[in-house]
Amino acid sequence: MRILVVNAGSATVKLRVVEGDQVEGDQVSSSLDLGPPDAGLDEQIGAFLDQAGPVDAVGHRVVHGGSLFSSATLIDDEMRVSLGQMSELAPLHNPPALAAIDATRRMLPNVPSVACFDTGFHSTLPSAASTYAVPSEWVTEWGLRRYGFHGLSCAWATRRADELMGVSDRPRRLVICHLGGGASVTAVTGGHSVDTTMGFTPLEGLVMATRSGDVDPGALLWVLNHGTSALQLQEALEHRSGLFGLSQGLSSDMRELLAARTGGDARAELAVAVYIHRLRAKVAAMAAAVGGPDAVIFTGGIGEHSPPIRSEACATLSWMGVTLDPAANDRVGGTDTDTDISLPGATVRVLVIHAREDLQIARECRHLLQLRAEDPAH
Repeated sequence: MRILVVNAGSATVKLRVVEGDQVEGDQVSSSLDLGPPDAGLDEQIGAFLDQAGPVDAVGHRVVHGGSLFSSATLIDDEMRVSLGQMSELAPLHNPPALAAIDATRRMLPNVPSVACFDTGFHSTLPSAASTYAVPSEWVTEWGLRRYGFHGLSCAWATRRADELMGVSDRPRRLVICHLGGGASVTAVTGGHSVDTTMGFTPLEGLVMATRSGDVDPGALLWVLNHGTSALQLQEALEHRSGLFGLSQGLSSDMRELLAARTGGDARAELAVAVYIHRLRAKVAAMAAAVGGPDAVIFTGGIGEHSPPIRSEACATLSWMGVTLDPAANDRVGGTDTDTDISLPGATVRVLVIHAREDLQIARECRHLLQLRAEDPAH
């Protein structure tokens, strides 16, 4: 089954045709500038398909599924309307995904389209982890709760960890650090998410490239009461905070900040220090959520390609059995190889796993369509 995987970000659409679900294999891929809705997205996707050839299904990454969608779902007209209503929950991420969904459905009307949700993996969060301590009417009337994100990445990392670590006679306990432009840490037990750092939106949790992560709500109320509008506050928290804000606008790119820190830049030094401090604290919290992990996993652009961040994040975690092999850690910087970088005999393994949401999406599409072939009620 050849599946066109469509991963729409806020500015680009990544396309890949996947024929299997293995790390190695023949795949055709491209990245397109998203542009405004009328910027010729149909033509760009059409040109890609002319090169890639026919496909049997289309799988779309959708960041927010809300409370309605907890697993891969076939997109029809009714479901498309429901997706549109979710956009206010993820205004930066869901609208571009909807534009790509509409484009591929126009171009491939007879090919099934499937939505795969970043929130889906976290539908297993227990009430203690998903519930905010806010007035109950906010929960009952508005559905305010912690959803979690990066679920497709976490699902793939969970599967790969089982393959890398071999047979286990008990449920695997994992702490997954997805560190990219957005960042989160997730606690996984027996293949199920039991806690995560992102919440109602992808703003909660770790320091990110331009997003703030955790901030005292009282501080935000103070800012609002001193002349900042809600829209200005949203823009600042989404686009001018995180590493960018900490470094006073120097950069939101961890590679540039690490280089600047080496050169003695105090702004970069502070940005990296805060990032590492928050990361260590969240790893420890997720370790507690699983009762002590069997492995800590680094994935995402920074997690995969930054040996200094992995080393510094793990430097104070020896109390929980984390011990890096410095040589192995330094070797994993620019490759896509999944590997174990812990010292032999370490009680907690440290794994670097390349984020492959495309293969996870293809896998979920394949599974759903096979179920529907066997039982159309699915």
